Amino acid sequence: MAVPGGELTERTPRVVAAVKLHRPAARRAAGRFLVEGSQAVTEALAHGVVHELFATDEAAARHTVLVAGARAAGVTVSTVTPRAAAALAETVTPQGIVAVCALVDVDVPSALSDEPRLVAVLVDAGEPGNAGTVVRVADAAGADAVLLAGDSVDVHNGKCVRASTGSVFHLPVARHRDTTALVARLHEAGLQVLATAADGEVDLDDADQLLAAPTAWLFGNEAHGLDPVLAAAADHRVRVPIHGRAESLNVATAAAVCLYASARVQRARLRS
Repeated sequence: MAVPGGELTERTPRVVAAVKLHRPAARRAAGRFLVEGSQAVTEALAHGVVHELFATDEAAARHTVLVAGARAAGVTVSTVTPRAAAALAETVTPQGIVAVCALVDVDVPSALSDEPRLVAVLVDAGEPGNAGTVVRVADAAGADAVLLAGDSVDVHNGKCVRASTGSVFHLPVARHRDTTALVARLHEAGLQVLATAADGEVDLDDADQLLAAPTAWLFGNEAHGLDPVLAAAADHRVRVPIHGRAESLNVATAAAVCLYASARVQRARLRS
């Protein structure tokens, strides 16, 4: 159904099908996910994964370059009513622009195929905002890949995509359910595996020599940390020093500290 002006409504079959992509099972079945907001959609267009773009008249007028770029790339651009845009969006104040995109995750062998030197591994990550932030941090630190292990959130979750601010399109992201098998694959790829642990035997401040080697960092669940068995399977357990009175760091902050520590040491070695 379309309104007299030609806009698609929330009842139009294409819109209804796209709204279903809010659900993980529907995303996997269709091989598609939704990307919301002009910045993320621009990144998706640059990555060549956009199949259809929905925009309100107001949003299209506000983002003429983006819409023109989508049309030039052969993307179907559809005008939707504000109610249809609200159904497609997950944010409280939607921007009125949403893209249907091909899934961006790859398999683990592909993610690790190019002699990686720095990899972030999120284990049992349940909070999509934290997961997206870690993807963003890994991208900023120059990491080669992000792996989501165990029972981790889907990287195509809308909150995760928004928190990544487009970084899901910049570096390989892969999933692997079996964490023990994943550690073995990391070793096969030539990576040492470091586990973050509050009681780790290595202090991050004293770990420069260790960090010079190609490294995969294991970051645990927000509430429970890493399973002790998995942490024991790592080559070393590293603690992030707490110099003040804070009890701990959340996973995204810990990931930022550890990944940037590795990046600093590895880049210094490359320059020397």
